[in-house]
Amino acid sequence: MRAFVLKSYAHPSQISLTTDYPEPRPGPQDVLVDVYSGGLNFFDILQCQGKYQNQPPMPFVLGTEFAGRISANSPIPKGCKLKPGDRVFGAGQGAFAEKLTAPWTSVLPIPDNISYDEAAGLFVTWPTSYEALVGRAQLKPGEWVLVTASAGGVGIAAVQLAKALGAKVIAAAGSQEKLDVSKRYGGADFGIDYTKPGWQQEVLKITGGKGVDVIYDPVGLIKDSLKCIAWKGRALVVGFAAGTIEKLPLNLVLLKNISIVGIHWGAYTKNDRDRVPEVWQELIALLSSGRVKPVVYSEVFPLEKLPDGLVAIEKRQTWGKAIVRIRQDDSVKARL
Repeated sequence: MRAFVLKSYAHPSQISLTTDYPEPRPGPQDVLVDVYSGGLNFFDILQCQGKYQNQPPMPFVLGTEFAGRISANSPIPKGCKLKPGDRVFGAGQGAFAEKLTAPWTSVLPIPDNISYDEAAGLFVTWPTSYEALVGRAQLKPGEWVLVTASAGGVGIAAVQLAKALGAKVIAAAGSQEKLDVSKRYGGADFGIDYTKPGWQQEVLKITGGKGVDVIYDPVGLIKDSLKCIAWKGRALVVGFAAGTIEKLPLNLVLLKNISIVGIHWGAYTKNDRDRVPEVWQELIALLSSGRVKPVVYSEVFPLEKLPDGLVAIEKRQTWGKAIVRIRQDDSVKARL
């Protein structure tokens, strides 16, 4: 089968497509999936270079997020309600290949109104943003939310979800193009360029001097954003894409009576297992209703162009979710 196989650590630009890699063999709790689309993540770039916390023994197939169909010859483990032919999305090592195996507990049915390309970017970004806003920040209708890196994968999901939950959203990004994406595809009410000095004053002006109730920050701009947070505000630490782990002035935390709140969705399966199906049930309902919709970057990369997609992410050229398409959708619905 075709697959992007890592045989030695290298930059994404230096890896190439293998055309005759053996098909994976499912374990006792695995299903076999025909992969249609894969989601590209920054951690894929790190894994290529041996810099990620999860490094499988070599050789291994790159990629984690996927969407596809349960293979015709897939085993169905005890307790699994999926069946061959079902459209599914999920996570499992080896997404950048024509087939992969994944634990059935990490695989979910795709809503009927969601395509493979859209579904391939759901598993990591959407529950992160949902649990951050709902479970951690306890967002209320009518509150102000500031989303930094608002056109990125988790950012655009956070913008949509905050709007669906009744909040007023200020999108913050580093270019007019990405602010336009945040408004067009996310529904943001306002856009702020955070590369401009004093951008926090504009946020305060928009909110009538009050400041924002919730900060959603995946890049490492919490310290700067605290200059425009409201009394009793909640600042969500989602990640440090800018590369620097911040040191925060705790006097502001005290004086403004605010909360600094972390979200590590990947740890929920270990530390808060019961919350995981609740989040997915609520998210799938929102997705199925059409109130929120995954945003796919304008260029969908074919499998052989995977390195180009990863380099584009590394250079911050993409918005929404960058996707690699392994095979074309051959379903009846796609042909209509």
